[in-house]
Amino acid sequence: MPREDGLPPGTLIMLVLRVLASGPLHGYAIAARLEQVSKGALQLNMGTLYPGLMRLEQRGFLRAAWGVTDTNRKARFYTITAAGRRQLAAGRSEWDRMTSIMHTLLTDEG
Repeated sequence: MPREDGLPPGTLIMLVLRVLASGPLHGYAIAARLEQVSKGALQLNMGTLYPGLMRLEQRGFLRAAWGVTDTNRKARFYTITAAGRRQLAAGRSEWDRMTSIMHTLLTDEG
């Protein structure tokens, strides 16, 4: 069954962990950063992002703390944990392996 956000399973986890590897951000800033780096191709709604952030926090991949945004609003800021960094490294390795296989299959003329 296709996901509501159109992403392959596990992709949102990798994207969020990668964005947070650069430093803590609140949910809206995470979504904005993903939209920016994808040149608008990836637009997450908060109904997709926040449950994902909660699951990542429950798994120990993120830590959340209340803070104040640049616009003086109260928000939860998410930080990647050591377990999250390990998950990111493992996920990246698996992603590289799968994309290599796909590249080979799609360029194979045999």
